[in-house]
Amino acid sequence: MNMTDPLGDMLTRIRNGQAAKKDSVLTPASKLRASVLDVLQREGYIRGYQPVADAGPAATIRIELKYFEGQPAIRHLARVSKPGRRVYSGAQELPRVRNGLGITIVSTPKGVLSDAEARTANVGGEVLCQVF
Repeated sequence: MNMTDPLGDMLTRIRNGQAAKKDSVLTPASKLRASVLDVLQREGYIRGYQPVADAGPAATIRIELKYFEGQPAIRHLARVSKPGRRVYSGAQELPRVRNGLGITIVSTPKGVLSDAEARTANVGGEVLCQVF
């Protein structure tokens, strides 16, 4: 079965895994998903991720979820740019999440970056998701 929004699927798997208090979740692998997971790990929202060796013919990634005092590190995880409505933003117009407490993940010509990294590099791009 074809998936129309692979990134949205991964974000939903993370939300569902945290709601069920799972230690880790599995998701199909792709370069975009790995880039978004790099940003989440760099910003401290997940413990890490690694490819699963014996997943069969399809490549799979195991995402290690992070909790703080029994509560998930990610309180809000929402897709902004969807297949039916793409959202783009310039470097200075990137939206701030919860007055700077959260991050916006942006796909730029310099790779997938957080909003702070994109502002520093002075690049805009497609607003993928917001995390708080």
